[in-house]
Formats: sequence, structure tokens, C-alpha cells
Amino acid sequence: MQELTLLGSKPTRHGFGEGLVTLGERHDNVVVLGGDITGSVMTSLFKDKFPDRFFSIGIAEQNATTIAAGLALSGKIPFFASYGAFCALRNADQLRISVCYNEANVKIGGGHAGISVGPDGATHQVLEEVAFLRTLPHMTMIVPCDYLEAKKATIAMGEKVGPAYIRFGRSPVPLFTTEDTPFEIGKAQVFREGNDIALIANGALVWESMLAATELAKKGIQARVINCPSIKPFDVETVVNAARECGAIVTAEEHQVHGGLGGAVAEVTAKNAPVPVEFVGVRDSFGGSGEPEELMVKFGLTWKEIYASALVAMERRDKGSSGYRQVKDVEQFS
Repeated sequence: MQELTLLGSKPTRHGFGEGLVTLGERHDNVVVLGGDITGSVMTSLFKDKFPDRFFSIGIAEQNATTIAAGLALSGKIPFFASYGAFCALRNADQLRISVCYNEANVKIGGGHAGISVGPDGATHQVLEEVAFLRTLPHMTMIVPCDYLEAKKATIAMGEKVGPAYIRFGRSPVPLFTTEDTPFEIGKAQVFREGNDIALIANGALVWESMLAATELAKKGIQARVINCPSIKPFDVETVVNAARECGAIVTAEEHQVHGGLGGAVAEVTAKNAPVPVEFVGVRDSFGGSGEPEELMVKFGLTWKEIYASALVAMERRDKGSSGYRQVKDVEQFS
């Protein structure tokens, strides 16, 4: 296992934009569709390099998705990128029927994901799309943890046939993976070994999980940190092994606790290795306006919540919990 250290910070959207350029250099049939926000989602990099393969559709996400489906069925590899709130949800019908039902080779880039975009506020933040997209047949769903993984993931999804979606953010986030850090669609990676508790995260919460593991180690608790960028296809084996070997899990994501990474982990463990699972995420709330760091604290998306949840999960395991807590502690997921 590679030793991971903080190497600076950089937005994941930059990895997406640079990945598009690499794909454009490798494949002449890669084209990009824009929705009037090319600079925000970094498709401007592709536009500047390959202007004849870039098409501005305007603020019309449903149209752009349908056009992308037609291009894909004609042999192109189209990427359409916009804010995730719009290109994952406003065009839900087109994604379901035009893209996934037809198994069209359309790639969607969802920017401004989570709450860490900051002042733009709840209307431009998206906290629900993972839950929706992972239910669509044939859809690949990726949530990279840093700039470099976003670049690798963009290239990988562009070279994989079939519908795919990548989630990325606007604000700088810790950069801690390297060129040697493995990435493969459908695989999770163990970033830190440990058998006392498993911390399973993706996106910006992976680094927070690493910080939580460092703090837990001060109490003699060795946490296994698992980066799970591939929501679909999902790495069942790595998650089940963690459940069996650690006996308790915390999931952490910049998304609603309903239906995202936590939901996927719960489904897998319930069937294969039932253990106590605690969920760190946004709890049935829209986002808000503020500085990214302030919002992550406000919504409980820091290492402190992961750390505290780990202690709860371990206590439930050690008491032989069947998975239920006292009524006063039960959270409503309906």
C-alpha cells in the first residue's frame, strides 16, 4: 500500500478538464457539449484545444443530453458537462430513456457537486444525484477523491463503452494521490490498513477519513480507510471483506445520507456480512450559502463527525448490537 501524504490542494474540476484534453488527443471521435458555463466546469480546456469538436448548446440540459445520445449512436464519444444539479436531475428523463435505455455511450460531467461550492447556494448544489444515477441500468457512476483521481477517472470513463457520470467540485480540495496510486472503475482502494473499524468514503470525505484515522490511532484504534470512487459498478468484495474483518463501518460522503455511498454499503453488508454501520453525510437537508469550509462544518462533513461515528459503530459492535439503537437514537430514513 502506497503511503499517502498531503501534496497541496486543487479542484477536482481541473482533473476533469485535463482528462478531457487527454481523451481528445487520444481519440478523434471525442466531442464535448457545453451549457454556457465552460469555464466553471473546465470544458474550456477542450474547447480551446479542439474548437471544431466543441458544441455550445446553451442552457438547455434536456436538449444537450438528447443531442449527446444521437452523437453517441452515430459513433462519437460525447461528453456533456454542466452543474450536477442540472445535468443529473433536470434531464432525468433523457438520461433514463435516451441514454441508458439505449445504452448510448454518453458521458456526463456533473460540476458544483456537494455543498463545497460555497456561496452559490442550495439551488446550484447537488446532494441527491448519486442516489438517482446509481439506480439507472447501464450507468457507471464515479466520485473521485482529488484532482488526480478525477483526471484518471475522466480518461477511464471516456475509454469505457456505455453511459457514465463523474461528479466533481469547484473548490480546491486536498491533493494526496499520485500517478502511482491505482485507479480502476469498479474497484475501491485501501488507503490505510486497520482492523478495528472501516471508514469507507469518497470525494472530499476521503481525506477527512484519513484525518479521522490519524486521530483514532492516538487512542490505539487502527482504522481501515477505503476510498470508494466507483459507486457503480461497486466493489462488493472489498466492502464485504472490511465488514467481516473490522466488524463495524462508517461511511462518509458529501451527499445525502439517503441512497448514496452509504446506501450502497448498507445494501451489500446487509446481504453478505451484517455489521453496525454509521452514516456521515447531509441529513435530509438542502445546502446553503457560505464559504466551503464553513458549510462542511455546518453540515457535519469533517473528520470530527467521522471520528465520533467510528466510536459509536465500535460500541454497537462490541455490545453485540443487532444493528438497532435505542428509540431515542434512531434516525428516520423514510
